[in-house]
Amino acid sequence: MNLPATLHYTKDHEWIRVEGDVAFIGITDHAQKELGDIVYVDIDTLDKDVAQHAVFGTVEAVKTVSDLFSPITGTVLEINDKLADAPETVNSDPYGDGWMVKISIAKPEELKELLTAEAYGELVGA
Repeated sequence: MNLPATLHYTKDHEWIRVEGDVAFIGITDHAQKELGDIVYVDIDTLDKDVAQHAVFGTVEAVKTVSDLFSPITGTVLEINDKLADAPETVNSDPYGDGWMVKISIAKPEELKELLTAEAYGELVGA
């Protein structure tokens, strides 16, 4: 399983990549495999404040719909527009072009609560 050590993870299967005072967020390789073929990503929180653990959107696979939970508190600055026409990018490149939102980091201390790649791997049995 692909678990980049440079990222942080949540028990809800999101990853977060911090770049200065903003963070990119997506779902993990494990999550996309469990969901199967992703057919739609619905995120309508652009320019909205989201609290840590709050739902910022949903991802729809062939057989299920799953909520997306924010790993941190902040404002959604950008939504990955590529996913509107190519939601399957989340399956093929979950840690790269399959990112979902870019969010401002309102409470940097929340980053300490996130899992390391090693801890997340233990959680999912990798």
